[in-house]
Amino acid sequence: MSSNASRIYTKTGDDGTTGRLFGGRVGKDDALVEACGDIDEAVGALGVARAELLLDPAAAELAALVLTTQRQLFVLAADLMANPHARDRLEPGISLATAQLTTDVEQAIDELTERHPLRPVFIVPGASRASAALDLARGVVRRAERHAVAAARAGHDVSDPVLLTLNRMSDLFYVLARAAAGVAETPSHD
Repeated sequence: MSSNASRIYTKTGDDGTTGRLFGGRVGKDDALVEACGDIDEAVGALGVARAELLLDPAAAELAALVLTTQRQLFVLAADLMANPHARDRLEPGISLATAQLTTDVEQAIDELTERHPLRPVFIVPGASRASAALDLARGVVRRAERHAVAAARAGHDVSDPVLLTLNRMSDLFYVLARAAAGVAETPSHD
């Protein structure tokens, strides 16, 4: 390997801290980092769902919405990990969560539920691989919200749009999972 090749490891996190966007460090066990790790995990679960949805040409629209949602989650993570003294450097839709992001998620929920009305029953996940991955993402993003709330209560600068959008994301993933499963869903009771 050439000495000029870039390496993925930096060794700066060997002390149990991780870097923040625009400088500063925070402990890897901090609730803020936990929330970002949860978001990263949700993005991965959504990737599994999207890969499954892309196998079905009829699900292309759902796959596109999942990709949009993955990108929105990156915005939330960037906003969370930004150095609070450099928030003026954040860019809306890139690294800054705004009220419009929450509105966009709500609109996606409303459009999906209009096209795919929800059944008034609890559902056992697993009707399809895509719906199961979306249900997994829902649980993970709910954990991200809990960690973001804990970070805010611990004194971190966590914006309202981040908290509100994380909350709405769990609803979106639920609706997406139901749409991905279609009529194959199994109620939690007979």
